Amino acid sequence: MNPRNAHSSPTIRPPLLALIGIGLAAGYLSGLFGVGGGTVVVPLLLLLGVDQRVAAGTSVAAILPSAVVGAIGYSLTGDVDWVAGLLLAIGVVGGAQIGTWLLARLPREPLFWSFVAFLGVVVVSLWIVVPQRDDAIALDVLTGALLIVTGVVTGILSGLFGVGGGIITTPVLMFFFGASDVVAKGTSLLMMVPGSISATIGNTRRRNVDLRVAVIVGLSACAASPLGVLTSHALTPFWSNAAFSVFLTAVAVQLVVKHVRSRRG
Repeated sequence: MNPRNAHSSPTIRPPLLALIGIGLAAGYLSGLFGVGGGTVVVPLLLLLGVDQRVAAGTSVAAILPSAVVGAIGYSLTGDVDWVAGLLLAIGVVGGAQIGTWLLARLPREPLFWSFVAFLGVVVVSLWIVVPQRDDAIALDVLTGALLIVTGVVTGILSGLFGVGGGIITTPVLMFFFGASDVVAKGTSLLMMVPGSISATIGNTRRRNVDLRVAVIVGLSACAASPLGVLTSHALTPFWSNAAFSVFLTAVAVQLVVKHVRSRRG
């Protein structure tokens, strides 16, 4: 293999049906929980033999269209806070750059376990604090500034640990900014769009995107995302929180397993 292309293409060509299945699962979860779906796409692409960096870059590109479709779906019912989403996006774009810069400079061990602890607190809180479906974000100057700060922190954590911002911003918008569960999800999906575009441009320049895989997974995700949005609206806020807590627990377990394996290696 040409060393120049060692990280620019998957080791094999993943089968079409497998990629469609991955896209459908990721798109449904994206619409249901307001997350990117990378926690599903990346590990499954790795199982299919895709290089780690290519899997991560391809996941970001593939989830972009489903984030757009999901945000549009939530917006049709008025469940997107456009100003809050824009402020979060401003912070995320800058924070992601800081995160990748800090990646080589900070001790990851204490940061990693602090992040896992944060997810644990969120999981417990989802069973205690249940938002009302008509809750909304009360925007003022202070809230706007805090939303940008939240975006920056989200971007940093995304850059450090390779997680999607939705698993952070969705619960934060509910617990600290007073958003309903559906507004938090719709706004989180909106926030992901500019960040995903920026990251995809960078990953494409570094040849860390498999366009065939990204297109197939992305189109499949778009098909399933509206069903996830419909399911989200059909669930009561309590059951929405319960389902999200199960999802976050699975994400935390996946991160811990991956971290432990990397330490052993």
